[in-house]
Amino acid sequence: MSAGIGTARGTALCVGAVLGPGVLVLPAMAVRAAGPASLLAWAALLLVSAQIAISFAALGTCYPDSGGVAAFTRRAFGDRTADVVGCWLLAAVPVGVVAGATAGARYTTAALNAPARTALVITVVLLAVVYSANLVGLHLSARMQLLLTGVLIGMLIAVMVAAGPRVDLDRMTPFAPYGIAGIGSAVAVLFVAICGWEATANLSAEFTDPRQIRRAAMASLTVIVVLYTGLAWCTVGVLGDEAGTTTVPLMRLLAPAERPWIAAVVAMAAVLFTVAASVTFVAAGARAGLSLAHHGILPARLAVTHRGEPRRSVAAQAAAAALVTAAAAKAPHVITVEALMRTFAALLACVTLLGLTAAVRLLPTRRQRLNAGVAALAVATVAALSGLFLLAPAAIVLAVLIHRHHTRPPVPPSLPDGNDHSSRHPDATATTAVLR
Repeated sequence: MSAGIGTARGTALCVGAVLGPGVLVLPAMAVRAAGPASLLAWAALLLVSAQIAISFAALGTCYPDSGGVAAFTRRAFGDRTADVVGCWLLAAVPVGVVAGATAGARYTTAALNAPARTALVITVVLLAVVYSANLVGLHLSARMQLLLTGVLIGMLIAVMVAAGPRVDLDRMTPFAPYGIAGIGSAVAVLFVAICGWEATANLSAEFTDPRQIRRAAMASLTVIVVLYTGLAWCTVGVLGDEAGTTTVPLMRLLAPAERPWIAAVVAMAAVLFTVAASVTFVAAGARAGLSLAHHGILPARLAVTHRGEPRRSVAAQAAAAALVTAAAAKAPHVITVEALMRTFAALLACVTLLGLTAAVRLLPTRRQRLNAGVAALAVATVAALSGLFLLAPAAIVLAVLIHRHHTRPPVPPSLPDGNDHSSRHPDATATTAVLR
């Protein structure tokens, strides 16, 4: 039997997936887009985040499966839709991980006043740490995530305690200088802040007890809402309009910039946030790769594990991340961090939307289905704001349809009783073995 992950480690993985390096810059970006009214955008998105977390926790409890959202959509809508969703997630992971590592590296470089060229070196080192952690297996990376999450929560609480007394309500006026359009723009920017719940769904089969999925989701949701709310309030109340003009808002929140130790704290925070978020996404991507390989969308050799660990799938993800990093380094003015983050957000918005739509069809109670439906409408609205970045998920849909037209994916063998027990699917067997 697998040792599994419990509520504490599951909470750490969930918090790490949602609370990423974006926390270093997103509150300031939202202020630049909407002014103090960015607080309304935060409130709306955190409410949507709660609905998403509840829906995916319910799905994970009812149908624990390492295939995650792809497995849920396979149950609800069949193989073709599931393959598309799995490929969306698979493509999103290297894009998002590289965007996060680059943003964290640049933030660290700025905080330490280091030469700009060191950002690429830091990016490569961060990616190496993240993928190495996943190569040794989820059991160890979950322990590391628990430690990282505790440190990060402590850092953010320290920021809020230090900045709280300096909040000035006069900075709240004018409240909405850019009107409704500004608030809508802030919502589009901040969607990255609530990405991550769809990735944690891939870990549902790893829990020792399915009931722990809901506990971990609720605990992580509470932590995330408190931290994001506190940071958004402090950013608006302490920095005001200045938040949109600084590249290191967290440093400005802590204390006056001339204190040298602040730079070291901020640089450490940037590194830890990057690693904490990326570990969970890479784990989810590796498991999505296993599922797609089992269903014939990816080469069968990616479904091979080494002592139960999906090392080939992780290595494939690392190769993809290396290609994205090289492309971004070659064309930094075209493949920017913002472009990568918005592409990442567009892909994950589509993944989340299909997962929530599946929840409407699969969840047992009317209340659960209604909650998922409301969340799906909200995410669809946000996805529409992605504009041209929706070309990325559209291109993947076309590629999957062409692939399915020319090949016939093998059907996984049925279980003796004829039922679809997801937790016993080859995908789940391979990935839970990582914990042995």
